[in-house]
Amino acid sequence: MKKVIHQAAFLMIVSIVLCIMPYRADANEKEPMTLFLERVYVDGVISQEMIKSPSMTKKQLMKKYKNWRLLKETDQELVFRTSIDDISPILKENGYVGLSVNGILSAFEGKPAASQHIIQSFFQIDIKRLESYQHEQLKKGIRVQSKDEYLSLINFYKIYQLQQRPLSIKQPFFSMVK
Repeated sequence: MKKVIHQAAFLMIVSIVLCIMPYRADANEKEPMTLFLERVYVDGVISQEMIKSPSMTKKQLMKKYKNWRLLKETDQELVFRTSIDDISPILKENGYVGLSVNGILSAFEGKPAASQHIIQSFFQIDIKRLESYQHEQLKKGIRVQSKDEYLSLINFYKIYQLQQRPLSIKQPFFSMVK
């Protein structure tokens, strides 16, 4: 008789627990997931693609994008990021390297004079050291359509980078006493 009472009590406890915390072994796995795929390009542009995935489980998506870095995971969404070893489609389509107002070498969407949409800024150019035709080219903007052109221009103009003066500290901010 005691055995029957213990079994009945056990079944009652199990049923209460199941009512309080509904059993959903794989319910989360079958819910539609929203997937965000972020691509980071050499020029600093980050593109994001949103995909609704009603047919794939979270586990399948994690496996499919295993080479991507997982940034965020919730029951309803996953955010992945990867680096693309190329310039962004924006720069390929209409990218220029030129000078911003302050003489900073920058990548622009469109010609520097007509566009204020700076994609990425690099360093300030010592304009006095440039040949006049180089200065004019940079003011107009130099068209870039490939990663090689982009990197080549940045590296070329590094020699004209305006050097920052090192800070000289005459007195220490603090002294250590032993």
